[in-house]
Amino acid sequence: MGNKVQPETKFDKLKWLAVLILLALGLVVNYHLSDTPWSLRLAGWIVLVCVMLYIAAQTTKGMASWHFLKEARNEIRRVVWPNRQETMQTTGMVIVVVIVLALILWGVDTLLLYAISWFTGHGG
Repeated sequence: MGNKVQPETKFDKLKWLAVLILLALGLVVNYHLSDTPWSLRLAGWIVLVCVMLYIAAQTTKGMASWHFLKEARNEIRRVVWPNRQETMQTTGMVIVVVIVLALILWGVDTLLLYAISWFTGHGG
């Protein structure tokens, strides 16, 4: 698992420029074809995004990102997920703590309100 920084190739900037040009063209075409049904425009965007992702994946940063995503997926597989009982207990504890803190803040707010009204003489 070496994190070697790969130098950019001379064509990486051209590939990123191609991605930006495709994005701009997609926006222009989408604007001019606004009368076209949205389902066709959506299908066009899906194809265009797939092409842009393919081009971007051919760059050094794209390959590094793809490698990172594969490693993240492997890490997610190693996670030990809680069962239903643990999830319900943890959720219950969070709800209780939130309620207790809300009551504490409400009490402090009420005390400050009384103190301020007593100092200013506007209390009832």
